[in-house]
Amino acid sequence: MEVSRPHMVTELDDAAAVTRARAGDLSAYDVLVARYTVPAHRAAVLLGAGADADDVVQEAFVKAYRQLSRYRGESGFRPWLLAIVANETRNLHRSRRRRDGLVLRAAAHEQPERLVPDPAETVLADERRNRLVEQIRLLDHRDREVLVLRFLLDLSEAETAETLGLPKGTVKSRTSRALARLRGRLVVGEVRGA
Repeated sequence: MEVSRPHMVTELDDAAAVTRARAGDLSAYDVLVARYTVPAHRAAVLLGAGADADDVVQEAFVKAYRQLSRYRGESGFRPWLLAIVANETRNLHRSRRRRDGLVLRAAAHEQPERLVPDPAETVLADERRNRLVEQIRLLDHRDREVLVLRFLLDLSEAETAETLGLPKGTVKSRTSRALARLRGRLVVGEVRGA
């Protein structure tokens, strides 16, 4: 009896899917693609791929498939794939010499609408979010990357370390410094706006 694809997606864990994909089972790799396309796309957008996010994600999945023999599974398929997405996004920035993070504002607007009873609260919340995203966009790319991965993509310190190819302690200290810089920018902005 053949297992239908939707049923297979829920039944096959990442390790089993990788093992089967390494053995040439393309449907097993399709399971991983179906499971991680949305997080990979979100990562690409938040890291600044913008309109090229689809291309970045496609290239990341192709590279991941070609490099399955290198996958060790120590911290999971998701952080390993997101590391490839991050590298592909960096490659995009280098090749086009764009400023990092131009799409963070657009990503903030992509969030689903909330039902808020008071329109004034909605306007204030939108202004605060836009200001926060703008200040994140203005940070150094290293600060921006760690904050996007940790707080906008909700990765753990270990997953962020794996994604960026850094030791966990470096991620922890970089996150602390980036948050301090972001707080400083926000405080200066409040003083200027007052």
